[in-house]
Amino acid sequence: MSLLSLRGITKRYPGVTALDAVDLDVEAGAVHALIGENGAGKSTLLKVIAGATQSDAGMLQAEGRPVSLKTPRDALRRGITVIYQELALVPYLGADANVFLGMEFARGGLLDRRQMRRLAGEALGSLGLTIDPSTPAARLSVAQQQLVELARALVREAQLIALDEPTATLTPHEVDHLFEQVDRLKEKGVGIIFVSHRLDEVRCIADTVTVLRDGERVWTGKASARSDADLIRAMVGRTVEYERQPPGRAPDERPLLEVRNLTCEPRFRDVSFALRRGEIVGLAGLVGAGRTDVARALGGVDRWQSGELWLGGQPYRPRTPRDAIARGVVYFPEDRKRDGLILSMLVRENVTLPVLHRVSRAGVVRRDAEDEMAQEAVEGVDLRPPEIERSVRTLSGGNQQKVVLAKGLLAHADVLLFDEPTRGVDVGAKVELHRQIRALADQGKAVLVISSELPEILALTDRVVVLREGHLAGELDRESMTAECIMTLAVSTT
Repeated sequence: MSLLSLRGITKRYPGVTALDAVDLDVEAGAVHALIGENGAGKSTLLKVIAGATQSDAGMLQAEGRPVSLKTPRDALRRGITVIYQELALVPYLGADANVFLGMEFARGGLLDRRQMRRLAGEALGSLGLTIDPSTPAARLSVAQQQLVELARALVREAQLIALDEPTATLTPHEVDHLFEQVDRLKEKGVGIIFVSHRLDEVRCIADTVTVLRDGERVWTGKASARSDADLIRAMVGRTVEYERQPPGRAPDERPLLEVRNLTCEPRFRDVSFALRRGEIVGLAGLVGAGRTDVARALGGVDRWQSGELWLGGQPYRPRTPRDAIARGVVYFPEDRKRDGLILSMLVRENVTLPVLHRVSRAGVVRRDAEDEMAQEAVEGVDLRPPEIERSVRTLSGGNQQKVVLAKGLLAHADVLLFDEPTRGVDVGAKVELHRQIRALADQGKAVLVISSELPEILALTDRVVVLREGHLAGELDRESMTAECIMTLAVSTT
């Protein structure tokens, strides 16, 4: 008997049918993967399961009996825990407090912090994260924050756990730890919903796969019954080739941005490389190697202690992102929700925020000019649907990423720093984004791409710089780039 069955689940928003008569069964002791493009309805379906959104039609059954999940608390009481792709942590509380948020231990009317710290440390340790459990969530990396979310699900001992892109920022070692935990949960009879764009992970972990497209369930079955090409075709309704982007124009011989012995202890030390017009350079390495820290320094987000930056042959030391943008350097952040968007604002307002001076007169925004600029920008990045008056908060993760891209491109910068640009982006949108990034390089931009996915580095970049534990481990050109060579540099200590 299914732990949870969904029958005919339908959810409509003004002008959009997010879910159209979707059926889904989650069995005890099994992993059910949910795949599809951004906007296919996966996030909406998870919100229905979590009690955060009410369906307009259809019914839910738990162990054969109808259930009503009107609030997230109702779902938790039913043993259902959903971990969303966008993290839900209180930034200034410790990891231990976040793990036990909403189910704190008390003794004599006071919080039993010692007990929570001990149990949280054990849960985090089982996921391969060895930190002081009292460390505030705001001081943790995105990957570490993801593991705190996973630990919260483990200590709840839920009967059904939905994981929305849980491996998006994890290293292969951390993914292995996660899958070990999933296997243990399966042995205990826990049902798992696993949402991922990584088909190799789906094949590795899932017992059953359901494909959503445009709010409809188009296929359910064993992953082994369909090839990757078939699954991708089912997701997007067309054949998509994920292939290495061909080189475009020859890069300039003279560097546009030079990084010389850049150091910010303890995050990175003596990092040196160069970016040239017409070239896409990958910045690879394991999570925690210092990739994001270096990119944030180049983009004026963080300061550094020593070393030099040269831009166009001139010294370059941005103190803020505004300084960097003024010099023609734009950083596209890894965490779009925290650093790239104002979720309470509209798409139009987010897109034009950095360039309001271009659509203003005497300090007053010219709405017609702003509308025209925003509309052209979102259409240029293929936002679906291209509605500039929609709240960014209501968009899927992939569409939010496109808004970040549209906003950054309006700065007309010469140096573009992409930090995990396709995190949480579906297969079809990923290929299109790769083409857009290649087109930017062909226009004479100097492009840096950080990615935790080796296939993405190999498919997109012309040259790769590898970091290991904050140090420059090596550099590979297009001809010598292989997954084995990159990983050897990233992990070898010899």
